[in-house]
Amino acid sequence: MNVFYNREGVGDVLLVSLKPIPQEQRAFERKGDVVRIFDEKTGETAGYNIFQASAYHHFDGNGLLELNESLVSVINDILQKNGWNETIKADLSPKFVVGYVKEKKKHPNADKLSVCQVDVGTETLQIVCGAPNVEAGQKVVVAKIGAVMPSGLVIQEAELRGVPSYGMICSARELELPNAPQEKGILVLSDEYEVGQPFTW
Repeated sequence: MNVFYNREGVGDVLLVSLKPIPQEQRAFERKGDVVRIFDEKTGETAGYNIFQASAYHHFDGNGLLELNESLVSVINDILQKNGWNETIKADLSPKFVVGYVKEKKKHPNADKLSVCQVDVGTETLQIVCGAPNVEAGQKVVVAKIGAVMPSGLVIQEAELRGVPSYGMICSARELELPNAPQEKGILVLSDEYEVGQPFTW
């Protein structure tokens, strides 16, 4: 789940994204100030657009808002006030974490891609990576499913040349770190970082 608010660029609309669905399957339903976006095939809710958002709450921020219990509670309250019986639940776990590359294998269908098994503390994720410098034994920054990159890209489960990938190993440039090198390659962290800890910058 991600929540965006950009009054200057979009207007007084709170955008609540719960899950991606193909554009051709999107359907819409409005009650009061809230438009529900859902999958017309399954009926599953993909998100909400909340109009006149500032009439309900002062949203402090521009772009991606920090997800916390208070924000989720505010959104659920707005939904109830507009006649929606649904309650949203959010995964509040950090989306950028320190990972440890346990294993790196060549991608079976692409010479320049590697298939990595990455320990992120709570689980091991399979991540397909195109960086030339990724190696087993490295500590790296992992963007998990649902992470929003500084560019606005939302990390989703993907299949790259036939191999599933559940996150992204990040470069300093992708994280827009100061003085990031421009050449292609992931950010390799020093040993002092703990696997699974949130990565903040």
